Amino acid sequence: MSLSAETRWSADRANAWWADRGWVCGFNFLPSTAVNFLEMWRGETFDPETIARELGWAATIGFNAVRTNPHYLVWLNDRDGLIERMRWFLDTAAGLGLDTVFVPFDDCGFGGAEPVYGPQPDPIPGVHNSRAVASPGRAAVRDRAQWPGFERYVTDLVATFGQDPRVLMWDLYNEPGNRMIFTPDGYEEDDPALTPHSRDLMLACFDWARAAAPMQPLTVGGWVVPPDDAAADAYDNEIDRLAFAKSDIITFHAYCDRATASEIIDRLARHGRPMMSTEWMARGVGSRFADQLELYRSRNVGCFNWGLVQGRTQTYLPWPQVTETYAVDSIKQAPWFHDVFLPDGTPYDLAETRLIAELTVPVALDQNG
Repeated sequence: MSLSAETRWSADRANAWWADRGWVCGFNFLPSTAVNFLEMWRGETFDPETIARELGWAATIGFNAVRTNPHYLVWLNDRDGLIERMRWFLDTAAGLGLDTVFVPFDDCGFGGAEPVYGPQPDPIPGVHNSRAVASPGRAAVRDRAQWPGFERYVTDLVATFGQDPRVLMWDLYNEPGNRMIFTPDGYEEDDPALTPHSRDLMLACFDWARAAAPMQPLTVGGWVVPPDDAAADAYDNEIDRLAFAKSDIITFHAYCDRATASEIIDRLARHGRPMMSTEWMARGVGSRFADQLELYRSRNVGCFNWGLVQGRTQTYLPWPQVTETYAVDSIKQAPWFHDVFLPDGTPYDLAETRLIAELTVPVALDQNG
């Protein structure tokens, strides 16, 4: 029996969906040749050869899902081309055993510039994610006159791929309200007026996507999640709270040590729904494969680490605000912050890739008999 287009999934339906799917172990993806998601998806710089090769490396070590962000400006300027490239991406990922999560909107404009359709600038040397641009852009989110276009975008993507079993779920809006900007000297924050607009756009996204009646669950991840009751009493993030109330499955970001990640899982388990950490793994803040991948597996919480291949995003470098935690003479000597492979496909840490394979092989056996 199908649900009405505007109905949140029941907990029973969500848990039945999760039981059929099994544990998800995935990664967030831009190819090494793309400095941001706009460059990844724009026709002139879309790089299928590199994408196919790098997704293949991920599948080889046991990953079974990929999370990636199409960009509103690509849809606005080249709708048919974007849809064709998304379809190619689904074909390629599914052929390697990878389910796909699409993220239509994203407030993470860490580069500090508004997105511009066209060639993207080279990365700033030494700066993590220095050219990240938001989708549709922070200024655009604040401009309510543009929202009818945002509705058409979400409706089009979900209507086009909403019955495609290769799409795992719709993660509608990445980190709504994130105002951080990374600079060579550290970090700062953008205009706080963004937050209420991001909140309202997130809520609208749920309505627009549900009206398209997808077969997949909808979610928006909590990205500032209090780890315990005391922290929750002192800090209430409205956007996260609303996201959890609207989501079919509970997703969150957890760049933190194992103890904190475990506390977050305990807290969010109260929702009684499947859980996934859609962003984690930042070695410089204690979020590591060695001590947390097993935690996610044993608690049956899906997970998507940030980054796959060292490249133009420079996410192997640390966030500006944690650079001082590295006791090294040069930041180039620091342990990688994110990412798993060197550009030639060599694992950064062979023990990590072996652990991924070890923990995902039982999943493959369960699913294939």
